[in-house]
Amino acid sequence: MHKVFLSLLMLLALPAHAALTVFATVPEWAALAQEIGGSRVRVYAATTGLQDPHRIEAKPSLIARARSAQLVVATGAELEAAWLPLVLRESGNRGVQPGTPGYFEAASAVTMLDVPQVLDRAHGDVHAAGNPHIQTDPHNIRKVAEALAERMVALDPAEAMAYRAGLQAFLGKWQAATARWEQAAAPLRGVPVLVQHNAFPYLTRWLGLKVVGTLEPKPGVEPSAAHLSALLGRLRDAPARMVLRPAYQHEASSRWLAERAGIPAVTLPFTVGGTPEAADLVGLFDDTVRRLLAALPVR
Repeated sequence: MHKVFLSLLMLLALPAHAALTVFATVPEWAALAQEIGGSRVRVYAATTGLQDPHRIEAKPSLIARARSAQLVVATGAELEAAWLPLVLRESGNRGVQPGTPGYFEAASAVTMLDVPQVLDRAHGDVHAAGNPHIQTDPHNIRKVAEALAERMVALDPAEAMAYRAGLQAFLGKWQAATARWEQAAAPLRGVPVLVQHNAFPYLTRWLGLKVVGTLEPKPGVEPSAAHLSALLGRLRDAPARMVLRPAYQHEASSRWLAERAGIPAVTLPFTVGGTPEAADLVGLFDDTVRRLLAALPVR
């Protein structure tokens, strides 16, 4: 009995397995890391669904979070170029700098769209590696999940089985949900739409929507009244059925054009937390498809 008691004391004295600390730049990757890691990860999201991920202030609170992280999960493709390099540099955390195992870019796992042939900042807020808004296609989410799980395994091999089991549970749920979304969204194929910002190339390709115009004259440049009026005039020859904007953008320009064109202005969650219904990754796509279908005119 005495030996058993001593053995129990020794087990209690052993340190519990520390959770893998993850710093995610945007809500979708925070949610994905949590899906894969479960209780074995401690996840912090640097931004919310109602913030523009391009334009974030490198606050001391973010630097402190990065200082204690074991894994940074970023979109990459220059999405966070205005603030993440400063956060990482000031954190002094050598383990999560670009090029180390503790730094992961989701864009590295997918095929990028809108890769510019010529890089010229006169064309607006263009990204050399392609459009970074990869999270609007569920097939991209699957690819990132697979790559992210393997990175988590590499950083925390003692929990490899758990991470891979978490991945498989997520992928099973995700495959079924993706099939459901694609079946429900069939009426959207070929529907012409306007977009306020070039935020949806992956979504429109996935669902077969046809983008016939962009409200921003250049990426990241607010449209003038003259530009919106000219776009409105072009709709007579190439009509659109709705105007799409991500939830983090102000609605003024899309509302102005939608009212004059007599079409719905549709706010899409864009990421987890962008709308109350988009509380997790499944909810993100449930709400996206629902909002798009609700905007279709009844025939």
